[in-house]
Amino acid sequence: MKPGNRAPWTVLLLTLALASGCQPTSSPATAGADKSAAPATAPTPSPPLVAAARAQIGVTTRYDPAYRVLAYPGGDVPADRGVCTDVVVRALRTQGLDLQVRVNEDMRADFSAYPALWGLSRPDRNIDHRRVPNLMRWFDRQGWQQPISALASDFAAGDIVAWKLNGNGLLHVGIVSDRRLADGTPLVLHNIARGTREENLLFQHAIIGHYRMP
Repeated sequence: MKPGNRAPWTVLLLTLALASGCQPTSSPATAGADKSAAPATAPTPSPPLVAAARAQIGVTTRYDPAYRVLAYPGGDVPADRGVCTDVVVRALRTQGLDLQVRVNEDMRADFSAYPALWGLSRPDRNIDHRRVPNLMRWFDRQGWQQPISALASDFAAGDIVAWKLNGNGLLHVGIVSDRRLADGTPLVLHNIARGTREENLLFQHAIIGHYRMP
């Protein structure tokens, strides 16, 4: 086109909406970054432990505390079900750490070091690694302890947290997500009765344990 025939330029304005962080919705399980937004750069990959826990969402859809005889090592209940500890066990297995084996070996070496809450006289490799008090004790014995804090900044993605639930006093465990609410509070990947979900849980119950894998 000759200069004298060139049409005027049309100015195109683009607005880029970037999510500042995870925002809670009516269903905390759906909390996350705005997927309709167009990020300026590729998102930072989640830490492997977080990604492994998040991969369980939509797969583990049931909470099922039934006792089952498991294979050893690497034994697991069906993938569509489990309890809170199974989220942690399954995620850590992707990192080469089998808690079924490690807890069983440690309990056989020093059974009296573990909580005597179930009337057992010896380890049970079908269930020991699926009990929160046993995992807490194992984490303690590995030196994974971190301060119990009310500050969101003290929790890193991939940290493992244990709670005493309000109301019923039961124990619970989950993995800290890399997704955070607008106020900086990280979400938690866990199974508290409805399958594996990613929700705003961290400061909703009393924290009794905080752990970080070296």
